[in-house]
Amino acid sequence: MAPLTLHEDPRSGNCYKIKLIAALLGLPLATRQYDITRGETRTPDFLANINANGRIPVLQIGEGPEARFLPESNAACWYLAHGSALIPAERIAQADMLRWMFFEQYNHEPNVATLRFWMSILGEANLSDDQRRILPYKREAGEAALALMDRHLADKAFFCGAAPTLADIALFAYTHIAHEGGFALGDYRHVTGWIARIEGLPGFVPMD
Repeated sequence: MAPLTLHEDPRSGNCYKIKLIAALLGLPLATRQYDITRGETRTPDFLANINANGRIPVLQIGEGPEARFLPESNAACWYLAHGSALIPAERIAQADMLRWMFFEQYNHEPNVATLRFWMSILGEANLSDDQRRILPYKREAGEAALALMDRHLADKAFFCGAAPTLADIALFAYTHIAHEGGFALGDYRHVTGWIARIEGLPGFVPMD
C-alpha cells in the first residue's frame, strides 16, 4: 500500500475513526495536524491542494505529484478496511453496515458530535444566539440516536452481529466521548457495554 498521511485535527472524532481503523489493521499512518478553530483548513493552500471543501479529515494516499486526497471520514475508513474482516463478505451484511454508517453521519454526528464541539471545544459561553436557540433540539435528537443504538445493542455484541465492522468504528468515535457534549452515557447500558468491547479489541488505541 502507498504511504498514508492523515490530514487531521486530533480533537475530531471523524479523524480519530480513521486512526483507529489503521491501528486495528496494523497500517502505518502519518499525520499532519491543523487547528480548525483557527481556520487552518480554509487557507488558499489547503483549499487548492488538500480539499476544496475546506474540511478534514483528508486521507492522503501516496506522496508527491501522484498523491491522491480522499476526504470524508467514512470513505477513508472504507479505503483502509477494504479486504479486511471489518467489511463483511456477504452483500446484505455490507448493506447493513453501510446503513449504520449513514445513520452515523445523518442522525448521530450532526447532534452528538456537534454538541460535543460546541460545549467542549468552543465553550458554551462562546455560542451564538442561533446555536443557543437550536441547542435543545440538537440534544433531543442526540438522545434519540443514543436510545436507538441502545435498543439495537440489547441483544447484539456489535452493530452488525457478533463481530465488529466499520459501522462500530464509525459510531464509536463520537459516542465514547458523548459525555463531553453533556450526554449521560450511563443512561444507555447496552451502549456502554459495547464501548467496552470496542476498547478491548486487539490493536485499539485511545483518542489523543
